[in-house]
Amino acid sequence: MKKIVRNGLLMLAVGALVVSCADYNVTDDYNAPKAEIVEPYKDLDPVKSYINREQYPNLTLGAMLNVSDFNKQELAHAAAVTNFDNLAFGASLMSGAIVNAKGVMNFLDMKDLLDHVEEIGGEVFGSPIVANENQADDWLSTLTAPIEIIVDYVEGKTVDFTTMEAGEYEGTYEKTPGTIEKYDGANALKVAASATVNVVEGFDVDPSAIYTITFWAKSDKTANFNVVFSGNDQIDGGAANGRFAVSGGENWKKIVIECQSASDATEGYLQIVNTRAAALYIQKVQIGYYPDNHRPQTEQEKTDTINYALNAWCDGLMKINAGRITSFDLIEGAIGTTELENGMLDLKHSTDKFFWQDVLGSENYAPAVSRVASAAFEKYEGDPAELRFFISESGLDDETKFESLKYWIGIWDAKGAKIDGINAQMNLIYSEDAEKQEANKASLDNLLTNLATTGKLIRLSNFDIKYQDANGANVAAKNITEDQRQQLADYYGYVIRSYMAKIPHEKQAGICKGNLADTSDPVGLWSVDTKSKDWVRTATYKAFCDALSGK
Repeated sequence: MKKIVRNGLLMLAVGALVVSCADYNVTDDYNAPKAEIVEPYKDLDPVKSYINREQYPNLTLGAMLNVSDFNKQELAHAAAVTNFDNLAFGASLMSGAIVNAKGVMNFLDMKDLLDHVEEIGGEVFGSPIVANENQADDWLSTLTAPIEIIVDYVEGKTVDFTTMEAGEYEGTYEKTPGTIEKYDGANALKVAASATVNVVEGFDVDPSAIYTITFWAKSDKTANFNVVFSGNDQIDGGAANGRFAVSGGENWKKIVIECQSASDATEGYLQIVNTRAAALYIQKVQIGYYPDNHRPQTEQEKTDTINYALNAWCDGLMKINAGRITSFDLIEGAIGTTELENGMLDLKHSTDKFFWQDVLGSENYAPAVSRVASAAFEKYEGDPAELRFFISESGLDDETKFESLKYWIGIWDAKGAKIDGINAQMNLIYSEDAEKQEANKASLDNLLTNLATTGKLIRLSNFDIKYQDANGANVAAKNITEDQRQQLADYYGYVIRSYMAKIPHEKQAGICKGNLADTSDPVGLWSVDTKSKDWVRTATYKAFCDALSGK
């Protein structure tokens, strides 16, 4: 009979949990109900127990989870704390999940998590302190946004028809000219029925500016009219279809419009298109705008602002941490695709969002972050002798990218950065095509050999392997056969043994599993029973145990 903890029983176990996570075991006996599925690996111990700690003193086994799954304290929690040395939480503990647009930091989930991990004697591997993704983008964008300044009103043109003499108006017109006539006790511009008249013209116009147009209008009968401003006839009005209206017999009506000119306009004008059989009278027109009241931050202002943000984030993070997490990814995913003159790849840079390195500078990126994070760690009860920082990067099986990472680490080291290790994010595939699989193995072995040459601590993360058939199609977890699962498990074992053999023992910072249980891909140490939702150990579980024990 299989021995799998069900959710209800597990919750009872959690309630009484006050001992080491080593004593909290999903393989503990209990009176399970009858089940048709028989697990072939029920007698194996927790995976981490198979590591020879004397021979491999630095080797640890990690698991990736999200905070919500862990805090539920159900199956994922039990499997993780029982079988792995440390837990990683990825984007869940990065600033994008913690800091809102106003800079308010919500560490409640992280505090609950760390308090519980501390209680059960576990360890956490720290999420990237800074990166290009999963950052508090709204907050950082707000901090680096242009600064408001005082601006002066820019007058386009003002015309007061009450001061003009009676007679034909000089503005451009179609068919019927505008005239200055005595109306309602003072002179005004008359736009006759069905006439089109430029009531103001002859001024410079800025197509990027939003103009405010104010005029006073009156009519004896209801008048409907359209407005054209410097070539732009798509102006929202107070009535349907963009029309403006003045009711007959009412007092002078103040009409205010905000609009831009046509994009190709060079000369400004305000045109009234009187569409009804009633004359429209205009008393005064004012046209002008306030220019953009923002200016970009200077480079010094932006640098000062971002240093403030970095200090604020690290201070908040390390205050909650209180020295409990001692290993962190310092930065993640920094290497780009643009080649420098020396053949190395540049760091990633952005034109449409905030990247730390764009302000801190490529060469000072890691040094600045490590300096601030180290100071905050020590400020809040952290022992600096225990602190380790890793550079996390993917795609390092590509020789150019790997050499570029070494190049940048060399620059950062020389500038005083604290960089203890490399966290190599894996993207592994097992192929049924023998030639492809040999290439997969060769690529892996070459990567491990290269990583060993750096002299840094080496950690492998995202350790999931997808299974592809001979045609290159992914085989889903629901379709994988026992034989295929065994081949996949054998490759997991091969990767672990290669890591343990090629990376010097004192430089082995560990392996972190990406998914504990199968997803749509057969990547898990456990499969998930479709009916009971129980977790069932797979051949991969045994492969981990065998490889870690040296078999």
